[in-house]
Order: sequence, then structure tokens, then C-alpha cells
Amino acid sequence: MESIISVRKLTKSYKNVKAVKAIDFEVEKGEIFGFLGPNGAGKSTTINMICTMLKPTSGDIVINGYDATEEKDAVRASIGIIFQENTLDEKLTANENLLLHCRFYHVPKEQREKRIHEVLEIVDLVDERYRRVETFSGGMKRRLEIARGLLHYPKVLFLDEPTVGLDPQTRAHLWEYILKLKEKEGITMFLTTHYLDEAEISDRVAIMDQGEIIAIDSPTALKDQLGGDMIELKTEDNEQTLKEIEEKIEEAEVTVDGDTIHLKVASSDAFISTFMQNFTIPITTLNIRKPSLNDVFLAFTGRKIAEAAKE
Repeated sequence: MESIISVRKLTKSYKNVKAVKAIDFEVEKGEIFGFLGPNGAGKSTTINMICTMLKPTSGDIVINGYDATEEKDAVRASIGIIFQENTLDEKLTANENLLLHCRFYHVPKEQREKRIHEVLEIVDLVDERYRRVETFSGGMKRRLEIARGLLHYPKVLFLDEPTVGLDPQTRAHLWEYILKLKEKEGITMFLTTHYLDEAEISDRVAIMDQGEIIAIDSPTALKDQLGGDMIELKTEDNEQTLKEIEEKIEEAEVTVDGDTIHLKVASSDAFISTFMQNFTIPITTLNIRKPSLNDVFLAFTGRKIAEAAKE
């Protein structure tokens, strides 16, 4: 596959602190590339360098064939960015915000009307086109920002927590149309999110921690690295259960979250059989599942996605 983003030995230092430590990765043309990591991992610093908003200490970044340090204007013309924070001019109407973006990105005059209508349809804001943005709800503003990011059909679209503040139905609807536009125009998506269902649609996921890329592969391959089954267990006496698991089950990774015991075992069938035969404490809840992307994140960083998002 052809790479549209190439990062080599990328480093960013602040005095005696290395926020990003000589990382290497490629993003292939047309793929959805998920970028995950706890707060402070260096994720935002990396994205800011790739998007030309921050100068690297050292290393190379090439986007769409352009050097991100030497050819900033060409890189900026090749990308779209949907920031986590609101960057709309709220005194303008939705239409005026989009027209301004068309002019910034040199969208031909004859295409502007079609493009604006198309992106407003994607986010269900056609009827709000001529309203001032200051009258919009938070969710409507988010949808308009996403429409703006799609407007010039960028080669790479950076999505920084793109659906924060949207209800599940709107999130699902939005992704349906974004993916259709991706297929139609071949846009590469660079996604950061703590919603695991969004990360799961990535073709590949990179996990970053303490300034380094510590894992990169497809979601399926990353989950396969963990192996085994995940068991979530509640009993009438969790403290005694934990003691008995330690005594009677040799191959089980055990963690506790509130009143739930989490176990990773090679085979849930073998574990349940042993548990039923050797344990006397009544079970109140039992759930068996395969490893999730959250389990992968926890295994590599020591934190859950939800915990990292709150930091």
C-alpha cells in the first residue's frame, strides 16, 4: 500500500523532557488510522507536529508527498482538522462559516454551493444553514465543525475526539456518512477517540505511551496478542473468592474493579468447569467475552480508555 503519512525518528523535547521519543510509523492511503493513548502520552504533541502547528525537535514528517517542515502550506492544503475544541465564529451563520472555509481552501466558486449542501446534509443541518452559530446547541456546533472539516475533501482528515458531546444515534449517523464520503473520495482518516466502537472501525491502531509507540496493528491482531478469554465475575463474597482463586487456579490474571472480579484465562470452559467443581461461594453475576480493544489498551498502558479520558 502507498503511504500518505510517513513519520521517521520524530522527536519533541521541552528542556530536559522528551515528550515524543524518536517515533516511526506510516499511515497508508485511504485507511482509517486510530491513535490511542492516555493523557500525557505525547499523542497531541505528535498530531500537532504532523499538522504543522508545532515544530519538531528532530525527525521527518512527509504528508501527501510534502515535507511538513519545509512545505507547510502544501501540507495544510492537503489536510482537514476537526479539533476537540470549538473553533467556529459564532457571530456568523453556518453558511458564512462554510463559505469562509471554502475561500481559505480555494474551493472553486462553481463547486461551493454543492459542497456546502452536501456536508450540511451529512450532519443534518440543512435547515439551519442560515442561522447564527451562537444560537446552536453544543451538539449542533460539533456537527457543523465536522461538516467544515469535510468541505474541501482533504487527502487526510484528522479527527480529534470528533463525536464528543453527541448522542449515540447522531454519532452512528455521522460515522455512516463520513465512511461513505471516505469511500467516495478516498480520504485517509487519522482518528483519536476514547469511544472504543469508533476505534474498532480503524484499519490499524497505534497505542502511544510515555512518548513512544508501544503497539501498532489492526484491532483484531492486537486483541489476538492477548489471547484467551475474559471473565467478569461477582459473588456473594468476593474477598473469599479471590483467596480461593489464588489457591486453586494457577493460570489466571486477576484484577478487581469495584465489586467485579476480572480474570484473563486461557480457556473459559476449563475455568468454569474447575470453578464449579472446587468453589463453594455462590455466583451472582458471570460474563464471558473475548478480549476487547480496552483490554489491549489496559495491557499496554496499565489504564483503561475511560480512565485515561478523565485525566
